[in-house]
Amino acid sequence: MGGPNLEIFKFSLYLFVPIAALVHFGDPDWYREHVVPYRLKLFPPPDRTVHRLPTEQSAIREELERIKAERLAKRAARQAAAAQENQDS
Repeated sequence: MGGPNLEIFKFSLYLFVPIAALVHFGDPDWYREHVVPYRLKLFPPPDRTVHRLPTEQSAIREELERIKAERLAKRAARQAAAAQENQDS
């Protein structure tokens, strides 16, 4: 069994660790440096989000067609770039 010194050490450690974490992770500079860039990677920018979701079936189909067209355009651009790269090699 530990003596009073061990108990004092454990108690001070139990107090110090959460306070140190609060001071370190609660710093606004740390938040701006580490959290904000990750948030921008994780969530899409507000201009790319849809604020009004379509509720009618025709509007949903139009939105799906628009998404498919964008996807096909991106795929065609990638394939064209790959073909151009293969011709250069």
